[in-house]
Amino acid sequence: MTPLPGFLERITAALPDLAPAERQLATFLVDFPGELASYDAQELARLADVSKATVSRFVRRLGYESYEQARRAAREEGRTGSRLYLARKEDLDAADPAAQMEEERENLEWTFRRFAPEQFDALAARLLSARKVWLVGQRISHSFATYLSWQLVKLAADVAVVPQGGETLGEHIVAMQPEDCVIVFALRRRAAGTDAVIEHIRQSGAAVALVTDESVEPRSDLGWHIVCRTQTRSPQFNHAAVLAVCHRIMVHASLRAGPDGRARLRRIEAINEAIGDL
Repeated sequence: MTPLPGFLERITAALPDLAPAERQLATFLVDFPGELASYDAQELARLADVSKATVSRFVRRLGYESYEQARRAAREEGRTGSRLYLARKEDLDAADPAAQMEEERENLEWTFRRFAPEQFDALAARLLSARKVWLVGQRISHSFATYLSWQLVKLAADVAVVPQGGETLGEHIVAMQPEDCVIVFALRRRAAGTDAVIEHIRQSGAAVALVTDESVEPRSDLGWHIVCRTQTRSPQFNHAAVLAVCHRIMVHASLRAGPDGRARLRRIEAINEAIGDL
């Protein structure tokens, strides 16, 4: 059975045949689809500078029986985590540096209130004692997995980032063992099958740390779940807290590693100097 077209898909398909006022509303919603989910018809009309009658005609033209039905469709589509549905017309002034710094401060405080230093210390200890450390991330999450790997490789014996270009995850998950530690980055928008990936990793017996944004409900079935707030008034998610979490993991791992860790760093630096890499 062919699925019905989504909210944005219907708008895009209807655009060429719309009357001027409806096209103005459609163009507004293509840029800010979340506004329909957030406001009633009268408020949306004001934001788009059209009449309430135009809003009513428009939702019927899209195939919805009422404004509320269109609103529910927009809300449901927004749950996919698309940044389009979080953008607001009022957010266009978000370039103010002071506002950005305040936003990041609030996100950092929110994140670290929910994950105690003792939990970071326990995760660091497990990373250092692991047979192998796996860092898993797809889409934008792969960037954070790669960043953390460059830090941890200075301390941990064996660190791998998966999947790499063109790879699937099954070949890596099957190699994971109970002596391993796996950090899974699963930030919006997550790849399809992410929940299944986490479950198969959990079944391997390896210790699992999950790093997500605030759209994911806390999980108690994993070793650690670090929830990072990415709330923002800008067109893109604010990942300052995610990077701060990566740094905090590395700080705790460095402190845990002690003299052996510092000796390993000295050997790394000596080898790099000797072979002229730096």
